[in-house]
Amino acid sequence: MAGSEAPPNLKLLLIGNSSVGKSSLLMRFTDAQFLPEDESSATIGVDFRVCKMEIGGRRVKLSIWDTAGQERFRTITSSYYRGAQGIIVAYDISNRETFDALPRWFTELDTYVTPSVVKMLVGNKLDKEFSRAVSEDEGRKFAQRNGCLFLEASAKTNVGVREAFQELVEKILDTPELWAPAAPRITSTATAKPQQSMPGSIDLSANAQDNASSGCSC
Repeated sequence: MAGSEAPPNLKLLLIGNSSVGKSSLLMRFTDAQFLPEDESSATIGVDFRVCKMEIGGRRVKLSIWDTAGQERFRTITSSYYRGAQGIIVAYDISNRETFDALPRWFTELDTYVTPSVVKMLVGNKLDKEFSRAVSEDEGRKFAQRNGCLFLEASAKTNVGVREAFQELVEKILDTPELWAPAAPRITSTATAKPQQSMPGSIDLSANAQDNASSGCSC
C-alpha cells in the first residue's frame, strides 16, 4: 500500500450467547489480558475497542464491538450491525446450549448484514477440553454449511485468539468491496446533502478517538 494512502478502517463485531467469552476474546486480543470468570461481569449493551493491526505489511485500524448476548439487549445491539465488515460468532465448546443457539444468530445475520460480510465461527474456551460438549468436527461442519471461517480458541490460554482476528481481517482485505472507497460521484451543489453518520459508526481517524482507545496497538 502506498504511504500516502490512509489505512483501511474496519468495523468488527463479536456476537453470541451470554457467557461464551466474547469480552474475554476482545480483552485478550487488544490488551493481552484475561479476567477470570469470577472477576468479570456481563457486558451491558455494547462495548468497543480501537486497535491497530498490520497484515502483510498493510496497516489497518479496527473498531471492534462487543455486544451483549442477553435477549433483553437485542434491540440495542441490532443497529450496530450496520457498516460491519467482519463478524465473529462465538460459542462455548463446553456448553452445548451456546452451540445449539447458533442458527438463531445466523438468522439474525441474514437479516442485518449483506452476504459479502466476512463471518467467522469461533469455538471459545478450548482450555475446557476435559468438559467438551461440542466436537471440533461438528463446529467445522456447521461453519462450512453457513459459509464462514472456523477456528477454536481459548481467551484464557491465548490459543488461537490472534489467529482468529488475523484470518478474519485477511479475508476482509481480500474483499475490496467491503472497505475500498467508492469512486466519488459528481453531484449538484444545490442538491447535495451533508453525509449522515450511521448508528455505531466511529471516525477512527480522529486523534481524540485514538486517545480514547486504551492505547491498544496489536
